[in-house]
Amino acid sequence: MSSTKDIDDLIELMAKLPGLGPRSARRAVLHLIRKRALYLIPLADTLQQVAQTARECLNCGNVGTADVCDICQSEKRETGEMCVVEDVADLWAMERTLVFKGRYHVLGGTLSALDAIGPEELRIPKLIDRIKNENISEVILALSATIASQTTAHYIADQLSGRVKITSLAQGVPIGGELDYLDDGTISAALKARNSF
Repeated sequence: MSSTKDIDDLIELMAKLPGLGPRSARRAVLHLIRKRALYLIPLADTLQQVAQTARECLNCGNVGTADVCDICQSEKRETGEMCVVEDVADLWAMERTLVFKGRYHVLGGTLSALDAIGPEELRIPKLIDRIKNENISEVILALSATIASQTTAHYIADQLSGRVKITSLAQGVPIGGELDYLDDGTISAALKARNSF
């Protein structure tokens, strides 16, 4: 048996993480080993703790350590606005802005006929139930600008039509963006969504 088997296994597992390939994983593992007391041991303890306690919120689909996440439990979040996102990473990105003060609903992906992902495989029925049972006046569709995401957004809008106000995030030129560096689709979306100056 190789004397580095455990280390090789760790590198192989790390290389499977998003944003890390085999070379980056090797560098990260070597750094962890060199700083064992500072990083490796606390990381191992934290990973063990998260493995035991992490769960999906039964209400919105966020990830936390309780059956219902802090956002869903917060009375300060009862604004009547619900932001629908594809994935937990999108929810976390929205939260980083500190701007949105409503509630969330995580779909868990997008509709895809090729992959046999229909409304039932996503959390669309749960979304419709929440709209019926919670005091929601506006649904913000914060989905990506991909074809699959926009198909999903149109499906949800059709299902919720007449029940609540439905809006989507603005699309177009990012702050600090220069027109010369933008793709044609972004410029086109910006022209269509232009505002009064």
